[in-house]
Amino acid sequence: MTAPALHFPRLELGETPTPVRAAPGLGADVWIKDDGRFGTLWGGNKARKLEWTLADALERGRRTLVTTGALGTNHGLATALYGRAHGLDVTLALVDQPLDDHVRAQLARIEASGATVCRTHGPARTLAAAPAILARARRPYYLPVGGSSPRGCLGYVDAALELGRQVEAGELPEPTHLVVAVGSGGTAAGLLAGLPLAGLRTEVVGIAVYGKRTPSARRIARLARRTLSLLDRKRAELAPFDLRTDWLGAGYGHRTPEAEAATRLAREREDLELDPVYTSKAVAALLDLRRDGALGSGPVLYWHTYGPRRNGG
Repeated sequence: MTAPALHFPRLELGETPTPVRAAPGLGADVWIKDDGRFGTLWGGNKARKLEWTLADALERGRRTLVTTGALGTNHGLATALYGRAHGLDVTLALVDQPLDDHVRAQLARIEASGATVCRTHGPARTLAAAPAILARARRPYYLPVGGSSPRGCLGYVDAALELGRQVEAGELPEPTHLVVAVGSGGTAAGLLAGLPLAGLRTEVVGIAVYGKRTPSARRIARLARRTLSLLDRKRAELAPFDLRTDWLGAGYGHRTPEAEAATRLAREREDLELDPVYTSKAVAALLDLRRDGALGSGPVLYWHTYGPRRNGG
């Protein structure tokens, strides 16, 4: 199958391709795709999605980006920074999550970003407040939590095609499994849609971090299908997908001993910085799954999605 050209408006918010490298500190035949390197103002998977959603907002003549997240939201901060840089106002509706030093530092960055912040405290109150928030915004453009719309998922269709080119160039072997954190599901959905288009047979192993509101595997597959519809590839196959909830702990933003141990190991052995909400739990899962033989003998790819920037705070 010929890979599609993604003929949609796009802003360039980072340099590609993001690097791949062997990561023996995480296990034999484990590789890293470091999307933390993507993005200028704030890095990681949120910037990849925003390349497509911000371009769509600007083309439609919208003036205010409106989105939601928790107090330490990477998506909300990235939306605020990149939106303001492109002349758009930004309004964020933020729900509570466990407070720690990581969240306090992130919230301080958000408050310094120039975005209008509405503390709605919980999803139900966010839903109730949404009409008033949208009514106050000038020509609003709504981004769902995590930027996980079909347009945003194009960022990870494009990233999957990029990975296919890196495999073809011999930069890494074709992975049998790809491990990635799953919050709102947009990154996983884009990969499900994009990997087969790239000619890869890789299975996506999603590690749930979003608690009770984690989208189901079926819902993520539907989002992948909607993304393929944008590309006129409705009948294209999706990558195999295994969504795991074993490493969630007490819920979104709650630390676990396994994730804390994974953070220390990744820093010491691979000079890789993890965050306590998403990537620490994904790496904890990778380590356990590799130890138990659930990922076979490899090659296994860990897709790293965390990329703070000094000038983001």
